[in-house]
Amino acid sequence: METLANIYVHKGKNISFVVMVKIVHTVGLLAQKENRGFDEVYADFLESNTYQAIQDTRSLMWYENSEFIVDEYYREKSRPAEGRAGV
Repeated sequence: METLANIYVHKGKNISFVVMVKIVHTVGLLAQKENRGFDEVYADFLESNTYQAIQDTRSLMWYENSEFIVDEYYREKSRPAEGRAGV
């Protein structure tokens, strides 16, 4: 389970709140689009490379808008499983 114990820093600034809000907003959008519960979607999202990219502050995925992240998540899910490695 994700906790606020994770600290995300970009250019010397703590961006943990921004990253957490981005994740919550993105999962909320996914849950709404898929007509599924937040917790269920969150559990699936945690397993994605898109989620990993948001956590990697060097990727700047956390800086993108949530709609872009949702699109990226669906692109990831549409690729064959072997094509997802290293994304």
